[in-house]
Amino acid sequence: MKPGIHPPYRPVVFRDRSADFAFLTRSTATSEQTVEWEDGNTYPVVDVEISSASHPFYTGTTRVVDTEGRVERFKRRYGAAGREDR
Repeated sequence: MKPGIHPPYRPVVFRDRSADFAFLTRSTATSEQTVEWEDGNTYPVVDVEISSASHPFYTGTTRVVDTEGRVERFKRRYGAAGREDR
């Protein structure tokens, strides 16, 4: 690696305010805000809109889309007008 061209890689706290969830990891992300972590050290904090604690896929709150019902509703509404089924 070329010296002097890479951003600093350091511990950063990512915080999901909607789920009241935070985790400490290493990143090149920067922030002016800081937070005192459980270990007593102060780290930069980056607020995120969604994380594994609030994403529907990871929380098990995903909704199954009824695509068959949508197709049937489309066929009822618009029918097969001017077209023969093959």
